[in-house]
Amino acid sequence: MEKKKVMVGMSGGIDSSVTAYMLQKDGYEVEGCYLKLHDRTDGYHEKNIQYIEDVAKFLGIKYHILDLSDAFSKEVYDYFVDSYLEGTTPNPCVKCNRQIKFGKMLDFAKEQGASYLATGHYAKTDGKFFYEAEDKTKDQSYFLSQVDKEALPYMMFPLSKRKKEDIIEFAAKLDSAYKRITEKNESQEICFVETVYTDVVKRHANIDIPGKVLDEGGNEIGEHKGYMHYTIGKRRGFTVHGAHEPHFVTKLNPENNTIVVGKKQALEINEVKIENLNMFIDEKEFKCTVKLRYRAVSTACKVKLEENTGTIYLEEPAFGVAAGQLAVFYVGEKVIGSGWIKSAK
Repeated sequence: MEKKKVMVGMSGGIDSSVTAYMLQKDGYEVEGCYLKLHDRTDGYHEKNIQYIEDVAKFLGIKYHILDLSDAFSKEVYDYFVDSYLEGTTPNPCVKCNRQIKFGKMLDFAKEQGASYLATGHYAKTDGKFFYEAEDKTKDQSYFLSQVDKEALPYMMFPLSKRKKEDIIEFAAKLDSAYKRITEKNESQEICFVETVYTDVVKRHANIDIPGKVLDEGGNEIGEHKGYMHYTIGKRRGFTVHGAHEPHFVTKLNPENNTIVVGKKQALEINEVKIENLNMFIDEKEFKCTVKLRYRAVSTACKVKLEENTGTIYLEEPAFGVAAGQLAVFYVGEKVIGSGWIKSAK
């Protein structure tokens, strides 16, 4: 019987490298695919490709280098910069997963005759839904929740039942090519940000324009160094005259370069408006839990959807909810859909 071909998205990291090994051991015909998404000048791509080449040689597999930098710039990079200019908090990894990794890379995999596209993500899928991974500290189902449901039957996550520390320990014993990868630093969360996000935004705008800090009533109470330096919930980097308690950013006003701050209770949110839905169920009204940012604790809620928008009614208040982030709905470990946060109150 002919082996089924699996294209493995290989980043040069240990997770995707072990994924390729595991699938080959399971009897699949494996090929690798490295995505060139941006033009970093610090040897980023060269180092990653060398790691992939070493692993491919050990496994005896073919690998491809797919240049999607134009699409990435349009779909992810520009969105990232524009979000900060507009005073919202972007989530580029979610956009990349939908448009690039499980969009254009999946199309490429199919063109190469692959039956599946596999990655080193820590998540589960049954072809209809995403589920949380066994290793909850590494679970990435949140970042996958905007992927088009038509892509799910083609996706594989061999690490879904593994723990990160076990993968590292296993790889270190496997081969020198793998051992070298375990010894390198973990890649940062946002691949095109070399240090901090403000360095990226500075290439496109002057973000260091001092402005006024306002209280909830619109009164001037301090100064800040430029609204793009702040996200909702931040409590440092600005001054509040005569303050004896911590103050937190509650609102950004790009049009006049002001930020609004308040005490912690001012961050309390009970209702969230969402848009640009990606649902895996058909119901328009339901109860579930929701994560309003990646590391947030799930909160019980009621959800009402209309067309491509919706409202989330939280059973307990959430704090520091930011426009531009993603609200992801869960029933137990199952992801049933998501929507981008438009506003909160």
